[in-house]
Amino acid sequence: MTQSTMSLVLYFVVFFGIMYFLMIRPQQKQAKQRQTLLSSLHVKDRVITAGGIYGKIMKVKDNSVILQIADKVEIEVAKSGITSVENRDINAEKDKKNDKNDKGIKLAKEETDVKSES
Repeated sequence: MTQSTMSLVLYFVVFFGIMYFLMIRPQQKQAKQRQTLLSSLHVKDRVITAGGIYGKIMKVKDNSVILQIADKVEIEVAKSGITSVENRDINAEKDKKNDKNDKGIKLAKEETDVKSES
């Protein structure tokens, strides 16, 4: 192979490497997050469907969930139709704040333990 052919092959390899990291990998990561969201649905979670329907999960089945959208009104929706979980975002923010507070408490305890050993 000539040098120009090798450089052309190198450009293609670099191009496909960049395409992988800019397009394919983020899609795979997003699909994994979505699968995690759908597999972790629980009773009493408040969700939003792809059609914009807000509801509370009353029962979780293999491929669908039963949503209560009003008093005495329940519908069955495919799990793939659920776009987000409302109260998860709030709980995730609380968990992050608690983790930061716990780290601060642990650091303060470690500092007092070191001072008391001296």
